[in-house]
Amino acid sequence: MSDFWKSYDITALEYGEGYQCYPLYGKIHRIELALSLLFIVGVALWYKRSGAKLRRKILVGVTGLLLLDEAALLLGMALTGQWNWSYLPLHLCSINVFVCLYNTLFDQNWCKEELYALCIPGAALALLCPSWLDVPSWWTLINLHSISIHALLVLYPVLLVVGGYRPSVRRVPQVLAFLFGSALPIYFLNKPLCTNFYFLNNPYGNVITTAFTNLLGEKYYILGFLPAIAAALALMYLPWVAAARRK
Repeated sequence: MSDFWKSYDITALEYGEGYQCYPLYGKIHRIELALSLLFIVGVALWYKRSGAKLRRKILVGVTGLLLLDEAALLLGMALTGQWNWSYLPLHLCSINVFVCLYNTLFDQNWCKEELYALCIPGAALALLCPSWLDVPSWWTLINLHSISIHALLVLYPVLLVVGGYRPSVRRVPQVLAFLFGSALPIYFLNKPLCTNFYFLNNPYGNVITTAFTNLLGEKYYILGFLPAIAAALALMYLPWVAAARRK
């Protein structure tokens, strides 16, 4: 099998546990981050200067790319005989693909709020601290998929804000209800499937959850999500609160 198709499991067998295809913030990672930023800013500027009909087409196009991106990974793993339960789209970012789809179809404020408050910081953090580096090289389906889909997930809610949507602190309870309401069943689903969706089953393979483990221990690392979520929400809403007070 070509290295391009190899999954985490095959890489671990061939290269050993702990292998990473490139270092965090090394040359390749910096190039990927720069290209992602240029893509997001470029499409956002295009969207801002477009009329209503073209904006709609751009939003539909981004949604279509998200669905195709997710489908490409699932098909790639299935057709090469590497699919397992861990490839179900049940990580928060994968679930947000379908939140984007729902919003594109039905234009719901709760979707926009959740995507702004959780999807932007979550997908941006995934790009900054990737957990998918344990593949043979940067030129693999998993790495290319992970970079592109997280860039698209940052882009979609950015377009909503550029297009005039204004986040509201009053909707934060809805955001938290969505987050914890989805995390609870997934926590219990992780056990029988031996998966790690939302990184709730173990802290390994992710820089952030590893840091929580170093601070709180493996038994209580999940508690680290609470101040992290609070900090993310504060970061996302303080500019809007400050702007409202100035007015």
